[in-house]
Amino acid sequence: MKKLLFILLAISGISSAQIAETAEAISPLLIGEKIPNQNLISVDDKAVATTEIFNKKTVLIVYRGGWCPYCNAQLMDMQEIESQILALGYQIVAVSPDSPKFLKETTTEDKLNYQLFSDSDGKFSQALGIAFKRDKPKLDKYSEGKNPGFLPVPTVYVLDANREIEFMYINPNYSKRLKGDLLLSVLKNL
Repeated sequence: MKKLLFILLAISGISSAQIAETAEAISPLLIGEKIPNQNLISVDDKAVATTEIFNKKTVLIVYRGGWCPYCNAQLMDMQEIESQILALGYQIVAVSPDSPKFLKETTTEDKLNYQLFSDSDGKFSQALGIAFKRDKPKLDKYSEGKNPGFLPVPTVYVLDANREIEFMYINPNYSKRLKGDLLLSVLKNL
């Protein structure tokens, strides 16, 4: 019955918003699809609708958390090319399961200029189709108890001003990330 429900939801275009069993089993939104309207939490602990956040061309980075060295390296790589991304007319937005408190620490420690948002409850990652199951006790500290037991597969989406996906990079191997120079090439050719 669950399989039939999932098939019906997929046919009707409604996401079942589940958490995949493994990183390899995710079913992400694809090029041409639109980022759903969800609320994310700012570093100031305020709910902000994705329609407000992604109302211009955006490089969206979804990462595992500030505790992940690969994620921090990717965030720093984006910081190094931020001025070039801005010159091309894009904003950078990063989203993780970390609570606003830990996002503030990441922003301060890494001296990031771009916006970070919290998806501690996983609803945004589930709506994107990139959430997969992880042991909840290990994730509770950084989400301050709000994480239902998931991590997002690290993802980079390039969005137009209407939240439509124009480019995506997703790799279930969390150590493999999109490099800044390749992203700049993509942005210049969109």
